[in-house]
Amino acid sequence: MDLEAVVMDIIINSGQARSYAYEALSKAKEGDFDGAESLMNESAEAAKEAHKVQTKLIEQDQGTGKTPMTLVMVHAQDHLMTSMLAQEMVNELITLHRRLAQRG
Repeated sequence: MDLEAVVMDIIINSGQARSYAYEALSKAKEGDFDGAESLMNESAEAAKEAHKVQTKLIEQDQGTGKTPMTLVMVHAQDHLMTSMLAQEMVNELITLHRRLAQRG
């Protein structure tokens, strides 16, 4: 497994997950809740791909330090965690926008 390519996969998929989440929030602000839901599903799929790659790295290392820790690996983990946080927060904000729209 090419470590650099694996780490880049995490960064790319995590970034995509975060981007989809914020696009979903924009849709919710416009009142397009179906579009928001669709984009959040895309976000979840991208995050799932990033998480699969992360899991492979963890399995390969098995807690023994076989995988060298690099700055770019830390950066990838940061991307993954911030995208997960963005998804959680955006889901809450979409719920709020939906409630506000229902109150009209």
